[in-house]
Amino acid sequence: MRVVIAEVPELARVGADAVERVLREKEHPVLGLATGGSPLPVYAELERRHREEGLSLAHASAFLLDEYVGLPADHPERYRHVIGRELVDRVDLDPERVHGPDGLAEDLEAACAAFEAQIQAAGGVDVQILGIGTDGHIAFNEPGSSFASRTRVMALTRQTREDNARFFGGDPQAVPARCLTQGLGTIMQARQLVLLATGEAKAAAVRELLEGAVSVAWPATILQHHPDVTVLLDEAAASGLRLAEHFRELERVSR
Repeated sequence: MRVVIAEVPELARVGADAVERVLREKEHPVLGLATGGSPLPVYAELERRHREEGLSLAHASAFLLDEYVGLPADHPERYRHVIGRELVDRVDLDPERVHGPDGLAEDLEAACAAFEAQIQAAGGVDVQILGIGTDGHIAFNEPGSSFASRTRVMALTRQTREDNARFFGGDPQAVPARCLTQGLGTIMQARQLVLLATGEAKAAAVRELLEGAVSVAWPATILQHHPDVTVLLDEAAASGLRLAEHFRELERVSR
């Protein structure tokens, strides 16, 4: 596991490098896209490289991590719209090749199975961008989620709804109570994982991710068993790490 502790512009560069490498090396690259605040610097850097350096995403396809259940099709916080604003509309990634689970499906379980089949048909995800919740969730896999879980319907905890209330006018009750989310088993099948965390509020989850025992109490700890993970942290998110200087030394030596 590679751990980079740096200022946000450097984290954005490292994250965008991982995506660009796949875009340049693969004929049909498959990207995994997360929403939320953490990935925004990486998306902004990809937009800059597209605009200033000619980096193309036109040959890529992409899969979203999750989607709320029941939000109207035109709701601005549907993740299809969010990822459009954050990335797709700013680069040459074809919106028709960006796929997400259908939170408006009449049969939600069938929609989850169909989404899993789409990922498999595309050959799997080459590089998956991730964030982490304050309770250690990745995607919407709340504490207690099975490490073998696949895309499924999930109920959101009070903490997660409070954390996401900032996108809904500050009202946790306006945050949908359910979502469709890639499972931990689905995420672990991606060939490379890049997780970003910034801010002191993420420090406890980051400490468990990097130094804690693998436990369903902190779902992100399953990433310790993935062969290719890069964790990108600012100083605040890394503030609880006993091994922070160790990680810094490893990064200096590896350059």
